[in-house]
Amino acid sequence: MHSLSTAYTVYYNLRHGRHGHLLDGRFKAKLVEGDDYLLALSRYVHLNPVQVGDQRHRPVEERIEALRAYRWSSYPSYIGKRKAFDFVEYGPLLAEMRGREREWPKHYREFVETGLAESDEDFKVALKFSPRSIGSDGFRAWIDELYQKRLETHARPEDVSFRRITEPLPANDVLTIMGKIFEVDVEEFSRRRHNSPLRAVAARFLIRYAGLSQREVADLLNVGSGASICNQLTRLPGKLARDRRLRCQVKQAEEQLEERRCAHRVKYG
Repeated sequence: MHSLSTAYTVYYNLRHGRHGHLLDGRFKAKLVEGDDYLLALSRYVHLNPVQVGDQRHRPVEERIEALRAYRWSSYPSYIGKRKAFDFVEYGPLLAEMRGREREWPKHYREFVETGLAESDEDFKVALKFSPRSIGSDGFRAWIDELYQKRLETHARPEDVSFRRITEPLPANDVLTIMGKIFEVDVEEFSRRRHNSPLRAVAARFLIRYAGLSQREVADLLNVGSGASICNQLTRLPGKLARDRRLRCQVKQAEEQLEERRCAHRVKYG
């Protein structure tokens, strides 16, 4: 987001003969509770162009046509109506669709466009209820409580971060759980194998649950550098989109690691 705003500021200043900052403040982001809320959020964002102004009063058929042709959205490329953008990762959302991979764009189109006929009031309430999170009442209350406790230890509200809100798990525990799910020895995550997703998946969960940096993950998994880990993480969504068994294993690992993490004491400092 930083590179995008910087590039646009340079473009805008050159075009209009001005200088200085154009966009101020941090890009607003919220914590999202699970895949269901994430999918609802993606539908909400993609429907925005036809939910405002005169568009919202037009017949559904006209709004669908306008939505599929809207040039400033990634939606047309999600549903196969336009060439995919290099900077958009389509796999994570499309992989949540049912059926075969070639059917995912169709099912995503159906999922999004039915939102024009159905009013998802519960999600709209969840979206606007908290400035920090999107989710159930319990999830929002939990995040707000964490925010208030962290706020007490910081001088300025903008210094409060949710990057690490729980005690990290030992890295070996993370790898042990993953080894059981993937049915491999822990040492396999450190071995280089052509087109194997093991290192990438291990990196994802070591960063998320053990609190390691990409550099630390690279050292642990015997990878050349943190940049190599970054490249593997970038390619992982594509592998997940193509491999149903891998998605199931990753989901199972996530569930077990969440259970293990919930057993640890929550930290606010």
